[in-house]
Amino acid sequence: MEYVYAALILNETGEEINEDNITGVLEAAGVDVEESRVKALVAALEDVDIEEAIETAAAAPAAGAAAGGSADDGGSADDDDNEEADEADAADEADEDDDEEDGDGGEGLGELFG
Repeated sequence: MEYVYAALILNETGEEINEDNITGVLEAAGVDVEESRVKALVAALEDVDIEEAIETAAAAPAAGAAAGGSADDGGSADDDDNEEADEADAADEADEDDDEEDGDGGEGLGELFG
């Protein structure tokens, strides 16, 4: 995670995201730098617009929470989730009914164990 943070720091300060700069940030933070991870990060971020990625990531949870799901899926995933939740609720209610019928309404901690 610290490697990504180093890239974000460089982006925020307007510095180029390259192996030397990421290594410098990490070493300044006291991180034992693995050259292979630095190379992999630089290669992965080569064609990424970090500002756009940050905006998209920041907007996605807010939009998903406000809308209750994405509009692109046509609601089918939400419907499936609701059906599964309804089935789980029905199963829980059935279990509660069974518990009420089985026990005599015992009291105390003994009822938890038997």
